[in-house]
Amino acid sequence: MSTATTTKLRNLTEVEAYADKWLNLIHANSLSEADARWMISESVHNFGAYFNKGWLEYRKSVTLEGNDAACTEWKGEGAMFEDVLGRKFVDCLGGYGLLSLGWGHPEVVAAVRAQLVHSAQPSQELLDPLRGVLARLLANILPGDIDHAFFCNSGTEAVEGALKLAKLYTGKSGFISSVKGFHGKTLGSLSVSGKATFREPCGLLYAGPVYHVPYGDAAAVEQTLRCCEAVGVGIAAVIMEPVQGEAGAIVPPDDFWPRIRESTRNHGCLLIADEVQTGLGRTGKLFGVEHWNVVPDIITLGKALGGGVMPCAAFCSNARIWSKMERPNPFIHTTTTGGNPLAMAAAIAAIKVTVRDRLWEQAELRGQYLLEQLKLLQSRFPTVLAGATGKGLLIAMHFHSSESGYRVAANLFRQRVLVAGTLNSAQSIRLEPPLIVTQEQLRHVVGCLERAFAEVGAELEAASHKVETAPAVKQQKADEKPTETKPREAVPIMRKRQANSDEEANSDKEGTSSSSSSEDEEDKSDGDLRKPAQPRKYRKVVVAAADERSMSPSACFAKQPAVSGDVRDKDTPTLSPATSLSAALAASEAMPPPLLL
Repeated sequence: MSTATTTKLRNLTEVEAYADKWLNLIHANSLSEADARWMISESVHNFGAYFNKGWLEYRKSVTLEGNDAACTEWKGEGAMFEDVLGRKFVDCLGGYGLLSLGWGHPEVVAAVRAQLVHSAQPSQELLDPLRGVLARLLANILPGDIDHAFFCNSGTEAVEGALKLAKLYTGKSGFISSVKGFHGKTLGSLSVSGKATFREPCGLLYAGPVYHVPYGDAAAVEQTLRCCEAVGVGIAAVIMEPVQGEAGAIVPPDDFWPRIRESTRNHGCLLIADEVQTGLGRTGKLFGVEHWNVVPDIITLGKALGGGVMPCAAFCSNARIWSKMERPNPFIHTTTTGGNPLAMAAAIAAIKVTVRDRLWEQAELRGQYLLEQLKLLQSRFPTVLAGATGKGLLIAMHFHSSESGYRVAANLFRQRVLVAGTLNSAQSIRLEPPLIVTQEQLRHVVGCLERAFAEVGAELEAASHKVETAPAVKQQKADEKPTETKPREAVPIMRKRQANSDEEANSDKEGTSSSSSSEDEEDKSDGDLRKPAQPRKYRKVVVAAADERSMSPSACFAKQPAVSGDVRDKDTPTLSPATSLSAALAASEAMPPPLLL
């Protein structure tokens, strides 16, 4: 029985030409509108055809009507970034903690550029000096006696290394983690993460025992350790985040970290602090565990370590535990690209800037301001905002429902403020701006939050009123004499949305139609809260439709009187229907032949 095979015909000339086109755009100082629109169209197509079409469906879902789902970022500076069309946004997401120093910090970029002149990757055989330099710097700033480090490329790699080191040192195989904890998505890291959404589809993960307890419950950790000891299950380590990030900036009780530190010592296992998101100033301390004066046995770093310019992560420990990495086999844990000179140069510069500017102190002050303002807004809009939690500039707003949080995030994006829901629920939306965000920018963000809460609160109140009056209307109609009426054709909501999109496509160039106005029209006719497209349970609230009636953040930073109402940014081009994600997704069903390699 023969097996049919498909042979790719390589068009190397086309490959070279396509690469050259993009390289020219990378080198360009500015983009024409034609180039920008071409880049959007190509990005949507390439993601759908060669990367992950599900990402495009998700982006369409979180933009309500699907408008502007193809928003394509291009460059940034400080706490601001621009898309390829030149529209400016305030970044209150910060790459989930990656961009603590902001977009393209000049000192970090300069260090990487200078290192490129010398070497970009190590020989793998000789001593590359910058790896030792960064290890020494970390030894001087890490808590307690932690003085050794191994470098890799991502936070999940750092967690994998930490778990492996704990097993090597203790000779045990079990771990204790927390419900809703997040430690990464590779096999070992996913095993100690606490979200079924990501764990269940993979089936059996790490073969050793892993126990999940409620976060912040020191008694549950202590009881699990006692039970495991009683039945002969060896626990290598307890791994926790100082402040849970993806779960919604959850701060544990003040006795939590001191108690689990004592419990792990009493039961002969290690304590791992996952500081991938909280480390290097994010929570108002240089490291999150310093809020409780705790020194863990192993600490993981990532995200901000590369200064927002290069991928860089690390797991670190003391000399006693590190001896297992050195003897009898010093190559028991290695990586080809981890610790490369470019990443080391970026991290060295990032540490210098963080320490010199004492950015953790700025994070504490800015975070206090945001939490105070959110408390005031919660008192004014209690039906929308349930509360806020966090430390430093790792803050989450908690809403009464995922729908409320989703609508707030969508509204903020229309005002060109980028925020994100957590991986666990849109009911919590994080504010995680760069640590170098200015007070003026935060005041602008607070103003946008006030406007978003007011508009979403009005929507919720209108919907609630219509639901309450519905029974009375039905009773009144029941008492009336029936009359013959022509049956009204049911119009599915998606068909309405498509009709709205078609109307927008035919509107004049001044943009008299907008996604927000069509939303208002639909709310009046349908009388309920629209729910975004599936898949719902996997949704992170990242972006929502940006229309040209949005206020430009850059205008708010100028010394001008405050402006109320919507202000159209007339100088920024808009996405045409040809570049809409809906059209791109439809076109992707019949993908042209790929560039064949």
